[in-house]
Amino acid sequence: MAAEPPSSVIDWLSDSVAQPQQAAAPPLDVGSDIATNASPGDISVTTLDAAMPEAIGVFAPAEAGLPDDLWRASHGDDIAARLPQLSQLRLPALRERLIGMLLVRAAPAAGDADAFLTARVDRLLAMGALPEAEALLRASGPETPEHFRRYFDVALLLGTENEACRLLRSKPDIAPTYPTRIFCLARGGDWAAAAVTLESAETLGILSPAEDMLLARFLDPDITEAAPDPALLRALTPLTFRMLDAIGEPVATGALPIAFAHAELTPNRGWKAQIDAAEELARAGAIAPDILFDAYRQRRPSASGGVWERARAIQELDAALARGNRRKLAAAVTTAWDELSEAGLTWALARAYGPRLAAAGLPGPAGSRAEDLGLMSPDFAEVGQAMRPRTPQRGFLAALASGDPALAPAYDMRSIAIRAGFLGRPLPGPLEQLLDDGRTGEAMLTALALFAQGAEGDPDRISDAIGLLSALGAERIARQAALELLLSPQRP
Repeated sequence: MAAEPPSSVIDWLSDSVAQPQQAAAPPLDVGSDIATNASPGDISVTTLDAAMPEAIGVFAPAEAGLPDDLWRASHGDDIAARLPQLSQLRLPALRERLIGMLLVRAAPAAGDADAFLTARVDRLLAMGALPEAEALLRASGPETPEHFRRYFDVALLLGTENEACRLLRSKPDIAPTYPTRIFCLARGGDWAAAAVTLESAETLGILSPAEDMLLARFLDPDITEAAPDPALLRALTPLTFRMLDAIGEPVATGALPIAFAHAELTPNRGWKAQIDAAEELARAGAIAPDILFDAYRQRRPSASGGVWERARAIQELDAALARGNRRKLAAAVTTAWDELSEAGLTWALARAYGPRLAAAGLPGPAGSRAEDLGLMSPDFAEVGQAMRPRTPQRGFLAALASGDPALAPAYDMRSIAIRAGFLGRPLPGPLEQLLDDGRTGEAMLTALALFAQGAEGDPDRISDAIGLLSALGAERIARQAALELLLSPQRP
């Protein structure tokens, strides 16, 4: 029997689309001239033909090493119930596998296909993976009010709201609420129509006093007020966030859900605000490391401590790599490791620099650090094959990276559990049953959850997760996650 579908965990969505009990604003004028914004565009989107509208995704399963029948033997409600259990995937390899599963264009699970798509999108939103959520929603149309509601909020946070307003005009079946219509009219430059719409909403009495004042200030900068109504801040939505920003009352994103941090990655924000947001998103695996390092490189730090030391460390690492001075490079590697590890950003350092540093042949402790960064990168297998280990620990790491951990003895509880998982110890009955039933997607999600639980201190779950991943043909992901687990510095 399928589990009861959970309610959305995304409690910050804007009321941008009218529900049956709400009053909808008149349709947006199709002739409105709304400026075009460039979208992030890092992800290529494939829109499906009408023959298989239910198989919605960004890329084919084979591109991510996944089967076409990933979800076919499962019920969508069961998958939706499992997804919130994956909120603690701290290892990058596990996060990336989950994101790939959510984005693939595989046949959906049984049940309500729209609800299944919503569950996939909501997990991406909760992870802060807004460009990926936007790509998935674009692949779907978005055709339903709930999907457009999410698309509109993502656009508000990524700065592509003009495009979202233009898309809304082309969908007469999706009715905007009055605040959304007013916002889009103003963004399109039709301030007179926006003002008339606000007057209509006031006449109908459908706006709260806080909404009314915010919209009035948004349309008329001459209206001033000491501070935003606290009622707006208690349940902040992306639409309210953007309008507050527009009237000169920006809200700091540090205490908001991680998705809001994307709004800080714009040139009109201060440098420190951009770095703070990039670090938060990078820690969560919600942006590519290059975005973080580009923020560090914007200019020379004039202060010390915290983010400035990390920016300085990366700039010095860049300079040492460019000069080719091994002594200075060794010092820069040590400093960068220390600074970024303290901030929980070692994985980003590994992804951006690992292979180059591992190949530099640095001596002593700096060489080990560089090697570790290479082992935590996607090129871990090549790095492992090039290693010349001198200790049992390094020997096990090299064997694990090269694909045969049986060649070296384990050295602690975690490595013992990792080795046992790869040596093929029997899986518990419930895990075997998932495989026997062909519930591939559920089995993969279970493996990710088990690995995350094992990383918090249960070695048996690590073994089971590795065994299950290997049985699913994801042995390389298991090796990558195991290396990340062994090498990532433990933050207090």
